[in-house]
Formats: sequence, C-alpha cells, structure tokens
Amino acid sequence: MRKDCCLSNHFRIPIFILLMLFLNACKSTKVAPPKPVEPQVEEEKSEQNVDQVPEVEEPEASSENKIVEPPIDIEEFRGAWIATVANINWPSKNNLSTEAQKAEAIEMLDFLENHNFNAVILQVRPQADALYDSEIEPWSYFLTGKSGKAPQPYYDPLKFWIEEAHNRGLELHVWLNPYRAHHTTGKEIGEKSIVKTNPELVMELKNGMWWMDPGSSKVQDHSAAVVMDIVKRYDIDAVHFDDYFYPYASYNGKKDFPDEKSWEKYVNSGGELSRGDWRRKNVNDFIERIAEEIKAEKSFVKFGISPFGIWRPGFPKGISGMDQYEELYADAKLWLNKGWIDYFTPQLYWPTRQIGQSFPVLLGWWESENVVGRHVWPGINLGLEDKEENKGEIASQILISRGILRDNPGTVHWNIGPLMKNDRLAKSLINGPYDRNATVPASPWLDSEVPNTPEFELKNLEDAIQLNWIKNESDKAFRSVVYYRYENSGWEFKILNLNSGKLEIPKLNSGEKKLEKIGVTAVDRLGNQSDFEEIDIKNK
Repeated sequence: MRKDCCLSNHFRIPIFILLMLFLNACKSTKVAPPKPVEPQVEEEKSEQNVDQVPEVEEPEASSENKIVEPPIDIEEFRGAWIATVANINWPSKNNLSTEAQKAEAIEMLDFLENHNFNAVILQVRPQADALYDSEIEPWSYFLTGKSGKAPQPYYDPLKFWIEEAHNRGLELHVWLNPYRAHHTTGKEIGEKSIVKTNPELVMELKNGMWWMDPGSSKVQDHSAAVVMDIVKRYDIDAVHFDDYFYPYASYNGKKDFPDEKSWEKYVNSGGELSRGDWRRKNVNDFIERIAEEIKAEKSFVKFGISPFGIWRPGFPKGISGMDQYEELYADAKLWLNKGWIDYFTPQLYWPTRQIGQSFPVLLGWWESENVVGRHVWPGINLGLEDKEENKGEIASQILISRGILRDNPGTVHWNIGPLMKNDRLAKSLINGPYDRNATVPASPWLDSEVPNTPEFELKNLEDAIQLNWIKNESDKAFRSVVYYRYENSGWEFKILNLNSGKLEIPKLNSGEKKLEKIGVTAVDRLGNQSDFEEIDIKNK
C-alpha cells in the first residue's frame, strides 16, 4: 500500500463545511443508535416463588408473532489490512516459531473482534510467493526467513487464519499483488522465484525490485492461476488487489517501464493502440478475467480492489496529484463503472483539511461513479493520528463516509499496526463510531436469497429469557442477530458468531423496564439477513 504520493500544501476547510458533513453523516448512517446501557440482571430474591415467574409464549404458539423487516439497520463494512511484506504487521519477524506466529495472529484477530470489526484483509502473496501451502509459488521469505522454506512445525497459515477469523465472525479476504516479483526487503532471490524460473517474464527496476510484465499473456496466465488456486482450495470470503499494477514511476528512476519486447510483439501482430492504451488494456483485461473466473468457480467470493485514491488530476475539479491512469496504467474508474469488482476501496490517505486531495470530495466523486451499485468503502490511513494535529481525524472520516455512503457504509483501515499501538485511537473508535458491532452489507448482485430464520427454543429463567439455538447443518448462517426491546424503549441487538449456542436476555433492564419483544435472524456469508420474526414476551 502506498501513502506518500500527491501530498500538497495544507489548507483548512471552513468549519461550517465540516459541520454539515458530520451532521449529515450522523443523520444518515445505517448503523445502530448509540450504545444503550447494557441490561443488568436483577439480584435473585429469595422470597420469589417460581410460579410467579412470567411465562413466555413459544414462537409457534403465539398468534401475535409477525414476520417483518429487521427493526434497525446494523450494516457497515469494517475491515483492516494486515501486511506481510517487509514484516510490516504479521509475522512481526521472519524467524518466529509456528506457535509464535499463531499467537500473533490470534492477538490481532481478538483485537479486531473486540473492537467490532467484521473483516480482515490478509496479504498472502507479497512478491510472487506464498504465505500458504502452494504448488505454484514458493513459501514466502517473510514467513520463515528463507524463500521456499515451509514453517516448522508445519502448518498452513492461510487455513489457520481463515478458521480463526470465521470463529470470530470476521470475513477473511486474501490480498495478492498480481505483478510484483521481488521486493527489495525480500533479501536473496530464491531458486524457485519466478525471477529465476522464468526470467523472460520479469524486469529489474532501478530501485532493486523485480516486476512481472503485465503485457505478457504468460504473466497473466500465471497470476490468474495463483488466484484461482486459492479460490478453489480455501474457504475465503474475497480476493483483494491493491494499487500496484504497472509500477510507480519512482521505482524505475522515472524511466519508462522496460516492456519493449511485449510491446513490439503487440505492434508486429497488427495492434493499433497507443502504448498507454495498450498497457491499460492489459490491466483491464486481467481485472475482468479475474472477476469472471472467480464467479465461475465460487459465485459468493467477492472481488475487491483498493486503487490509488485519485483517478486523474481534475476529477473532480480542484483535485491534484499523481495520475494513476497515466502512471500506473490503471483505469480504476472503468472497473467501478463496469461493475467488475464487488467492492471498491480507493486509498484516501489524506487529512480532511487537505484541499487538493479532499477526503469528502474524492469519496463523493467515486460514489457518483458507482453507476451499477457496487460497494464503495474508502481506505483510510490510521497513521494520520500519530500527529497531534490530526487527533480525531479517523473518527471524523468514518462519520463523513457514513454521510456520503448512506445506504451502504463501510471503511477499510490501513493498517492494523497503528490501531493496536495507539490506545487513544483504538478507544476513540470503540467508544465512538464502532461502539456497537455491525454485519457486512449484503451483495444482492451475487446472491439475494436469504437464509432460513434460525430455529431456537425459549427457556424461562427466573430473571432472564434464555435463547437456545437448534443446530441445523443445512443452514447457511454465518452469524446470528438477536433483537430485543424493553417497554417504552427502542430496539437493541446483539450479534453472535457462528459457534454461539445460547444467549440470556434479562427480563428487566437497568431502568427496571420489562422485556417486551424478541426477534432472531440469521446472516449468511454474503450479508443476507433472514426474515425477522417478532415474538411478544407475555407477562402473566
């Protein structure tokens, strides 16, 4: 991920503009209202007779149960990137034991679950290598300190991450770099690296990196095979590419990318496009191909891209900075316009007050280009809050995003490191915009069929109603949501993960108000929520 481009002089947005944005965000968010006081179980009264405990009507026995839409919207995508290149996030060192690697992974996943995130974007192919068991590319240097060396004792890191993420109600997105062949921090080039096995497909850049040629059909076939190998063998939720297509010009000392052979081959075959258009077509064709191949294999697996945050200078008016259309040959607007991707995450890594790269202006423009109705979830830079002048910036950007992305909010956070190290930032999220959990927004163009409403039993305890789930292996549920309401109060909810078997809801809340209604829904892995059945709790 790149966050050092297109910085300009800082200007300040008039406070009334920010105020309007914040108020609009607060009014239009789909996420639940501020966190209510958690119900407290009343202390047991020794004089109370069991016969006096209110009875509960079972769902099938009540004529007043109503099938309706869930009473409140609780959808918002909350993802975090976990980078493996250069051991940025995980593993913290390339010589850790298997147990130490697992412990670090668990710590990160627990942190995300406890801070109400619902997705992790894990880098599994940083330099044409693998942080998973692959027969196509070698084990990553960043995993074991030696390219091609498996972890000892052996385990499959990706399988481990998927299982542990899903156990915590987190989606697992695999993040791959489609063209980078070797990173400067990758030390020696291993014998199984594509740099040595297929030197005709790669170029060495001035900064020491090696890059695959996007104009080569063999490169496209190879990278597509890597993607589809993961899709076929692992229970992932999405495939993710970042902003690296043709390399940034600075990587090659501002010299043109050295793809003369593939360019000449194209021209000699009768190609009529300009070199720039040809390069963009190479990338476009690959993006469309990956989208089609993923859906042909597993229609529920999403495809997401996080391109550089500016399409072209002047789009919209007043925006300045690097031109990814001309420099990276990435026509990101086209991918969004065509709907090839399922979620689009422009890297908007600048402070709100930075006019030339205005966060709300850029996000609003990208959303206006979302003509086929896919997800637009901005990538934001958590490192901004390392500076005192940017205190509160991340929470503000989340609120602005909610205001702009009214019906489909979400944010992706670069990266998990600053979040775990900056306690003030973490608390500002869990005590602010992320004070309640959220489900991932649905993707109806992939699948709109809702799962079955969960089967459960209600047990009448002295001070609480206990819900016990009846397991059904055929159900598609990934998570469950329990809605409940006390008299003269709004709806509250709890989101439960896959392995949750029961939940107790106090009959009286902290304000001594009685529990009136309960409803339970199932949420599948695409965010579709089952019908909501409202159950009246009768007191006799």
